[in-house]
Amino acid sequence: MIAAEMTDLVRIRRDLHAHPELGYEEQRTSKVVQEELKKAGVPFVADLAGGTGVLGHIAVSGAGGQGAGTKSGAVGLRADMDALPIEEQTGLPSASMTKGKMHACGHDGHTTMLIGAARVLAKIVKQKGGLPRPVSFVFQPAEEGGAGAKKRIEDGCLEGDAAKRAGKKGGLGAPITEMFGLHGWPRLPLGVVGTRKGPLLAASDRFDIHVKGVGSHAAWPHASRDAVVAAAHIVTSVQTIVSRNTNPLDSVVVSITMLKAGSAFNVIPPSATISGTVRTLLPETLKMARQRLEEIAKHTAAAFGCMAELDYRLGYPVTLNDEGAVEVFNAVARETIGEQRVVDIPQPVMGGEDFSFYSQVVPACFFVLGLIPEGKKEMPDLHQPDFNFNDDAMATGIELFCRLAMR
Repeated sequence: MIAAEMTDLVRIRRDLHAHPELGYEEQRTSKVVQEELKKAGVPFVADLAGGTGVLGHIAVSGAGGQGAGTKSGAVGLRADMDALPIEEQTGLPSASMTKGKMHACGHDGHTTMLIGAARVLAKIVKQKGGLPRPVSFVFQPAEEGGAGAKKRIEDGCLEGDAAKRAGKKGGLGAPITEMFGLHGWPRLPLGVVGTRKGPLLAASDRFDIHVKGVGSHAAWPHASRDAVVAAAHIVTSVQTIVSRNTNPLDSVVVSITMLKAGSAFNVIPPSATISGTVRTLLPETLKMARQRLEEIAKHTAAAFGCMAELDYRLGYPVTLNDEGAVEVFNAVARETIGEQRVVDIPQPVMGGEDFSFYSQVVPACFFVLGLIPEGKKEMPDLHQPDFNFNDDAMATGIELFCRLAMR
């Protein structure tokens, strides 16, 4: 049944790839999703999470009915839809038609696989009269920094029809009582899947350090309190958070990614801004890293006669996989694609994912789907301008989504 859908699903994936849209701008993508759900006969609500989110739902007794089994709760399957502000360099016929935007993280593939799962499950309903339990299809915007998952939850996507009674528009059918999501993974061979119990991806925060000094002519440095020199020492010193403040068996990343100062070669500027990200796995490590970042910035700046202010913004929490949900996934995956194609991810990855918001509310499992083409040892990584989702991986992702929904 999945094989019969693949030619058209590849067409959809490549169409989405050619028309990337950034977070909360996914109007065209949302319309494609709605049209495909409509053709499949899957009820849905749209205009969610800022206007582009979509929630489809199949009840136990069929696409539109309400069976007694809905009381047990629905299985939630999630896909993110947004692209990235990157200029594509693949040179493919389906390459981005929008300058400065591309699907460099595979969300075009994620969206297409969830469309495929909805199609297949809707056909099974027509053939067999229903599903073992309800299933909800969560198409969400703005994973790339916009916390679209959080907005979906605030809209009531996990609450089912009860969301409407609470004045929210984001629920449909039975409430979601467990969630599964996936990510294409260019570090695993094609057709191999993996996950782990506990933390899979890190909490990801961002910060700005504003350094203020006194400017002067570049020929008179003694008249300045040089914010650039202070900022340079801060950049170097904050690396001791990892090397000297963190337990070697724990994990933290402090990456400085932007340093902005000045407007002329012969002027010492009065201020500088340092920006970056902190990634952690434990709440206590996050608290320590934030405190040390502020202390180092302020005291280092003071040593150069300057001042520093930290603007620290919490981002995504840790993507924490529920132990029971992981056991369910592993059992289903081994039965579906074979023991040899299911691996345990030995260590957490320090990237962030807003699927983490779902895992804070309901038991959830996030897993990765191998993309490396057969006969190759590697491929372009996520967020690189030459990345392209491997269409050959989609059938495996669709089947796993369907099997998880049909338990």
